[in-house]
Amino acid sequence: MKASVIWAGFLLLGVTGLGACGEQADEAPAEAVEGVPGLSVTNARLVLPAVSGNPAAVYFDVAYDGTRGLALSSVAVEGAEKAEFHEYAEWDGKMQMQEMLRLPIKQGDRHSFEPGGKHVMAMNISPDLAEGGTANVTLTVSGGGTMTFPAEIKAAGSER
Repeated sequence: MKASVIWAGFLLLGVTGLGACGEQADEAPAEAVEGVPGLSVTNARLVLPAVSGNPAAVYFDVAYDGTRGLALSSVAVEGAEKAEFHEYAEWDGKMQMQEMLRLPIKQGDRHSFEPGGKHVMAMNISPDLAEGGTANVTLTVSGGGTMTFPAEIKAAGSER
């Protein structure tokens, strides 16, 4: 009799504990932070493709003076169906463009996204993107924070 009372107590504690776990799982996830403290972008420009239907390229300089290490994890370009970080790397004895993995950044880092190096490819761009205008570019960092900045739209063949 005593053993069954003890087991009933353990069972009650276990069910209560599981119920508490369920309550925590129902909590809403933290919202993404707007802006990334310490992250700054300069010299942003989107260069239109020379051939209609080809991707546009986005170049900029990024600096990070924040105290917490993070990584650039994804990018979006207003007026493009899809955008990706790209870089050049040697493969099979040739330099080739490839999708870039997340870019870790720490305090004091500076990176240039430039022709022949790291850059953003904006695919299936809208015909509304025209020379002289601007397009918003949004960087997403690890943890979900975002930073949006304008990029000047330049014609194909212009100084990049």
